[in-house]
Amino acid sequence: MSSRTIVLTGASDGIGAAAARLLAQQGHRLLLVGRSPEKIAAVAAETGAEAFVADFASLAEVRELAARLAEAAGEDGIDVLANNAGGIFGDPRPTVDGFEKTFQVNHLAPFLLTNLLLPGLVQRSGSVVNTSSAAHRFFGRLELERLGDVRHVSARRDYGDAKLATVLFTRSLHRRFHDDGLSAVAFHPGIVRTSFAAGSRSGMRMIYHSVLGRLLPMISAAQGGANLAWLLAGTPGVTWTSGRYYDRYRPTARVHRQADDPRLADALWRRSAEMVDLG
Repeated sequence: MSSRTIVLTGASDGIGAAAARLLAQQGHRLLLVGRSPEKIAAVAAETGAEAFVADFASLAEVRELAARLAEAAGEDGIDVLANNAGGIFGDPRPTVDGFEKTFQVNHLAPFLLTNLLLPGLVQRSGSVVNTSSAAHRFFGRLELERLGDVRHVSARRDYGDAKLATVLFTRSLHRRFHDDGLSAVAFHPGIVRTSFAAGSRSGMRMIYHSVLGRLLPMISAAQGGANLAWLLAGTPGVTWTSGRYYDRYRPTARVHRQADDPRLADALWRRSAEMVDLG
C-alpha cells in the first residue's frame, strides 16, 4: 500500500485517535486536527504525526486551519481528508458565527474546510471521508429556512440534522466532482463507547453514559477507529464506492428519505456556502 498524506480531524481521542494509531502503523503521513492542544499533541507524539489545533465553533479558525494544512502538505498535497470532528452539545448559546453549535461543528465547519482544500484534493484525485451517524435517520429533518438556528427544539434533533446534512454533503461532493477525480463517502461507525454526548443534556447522554447504555451492543473506540482507518486507507472503487453511505463496513440504503433528494442536496450546498461566506 502506497503512503498517503491524510488529514484527520477529531483526532484527539475516540475513533479518530484509534484510526490514527492504525494508519501510522501502515506508514501514512498524518496531519491530525483537534480542539485540545494537549490531547492532540499527545496523539501526534504517539503516532509520529503533525498536530494542528482548531476549534470548529469558530469559522475563522477553520479558515486558518485550511491554510496551515495546505502549507504543511506542500507540493505533495493532501490525498485524503477525514471530516471526523463532531459531537452533540445542546448549548443554548450561538457560536461566535451566530449558528447553533452542533450544526456548525458537525456540518458547516467541515463543509468550509473541505471546500477550501477542494482544489488540491481534486487535482490529486483525492478522497473525502465524512463521519455521519445512524442518528440522521431517527432524529434528522432538515428545514432550510431554519438551518443553523438556535431553536431549543432538542439536542438530538440538532445532531440528527447535522448528520443528515453530512450525508447530503457527501452525495453532492460525488455528483459535483467525481467526474473530475474526487471520491467521497459517509459512514456510521457504530454505537461507539466513547465520551460522546458526555457534556450534553440530551437523551443520547443517557444512552451512552448510563446502565441502559451498558446493555446496548456498543463497540470500542478501537473497533470504530478500525472502520474509519479502513475507509481512509482503502481505494475508492475497490474498497468502497463513492457517493454511498456505509453502516460500518457495508453500503446501505437505510437512510433518511431526505438523503436521497438531489434538489435538497443542491439547496443545502448553496445555503451552506452562503452561511460560511464562500464566494
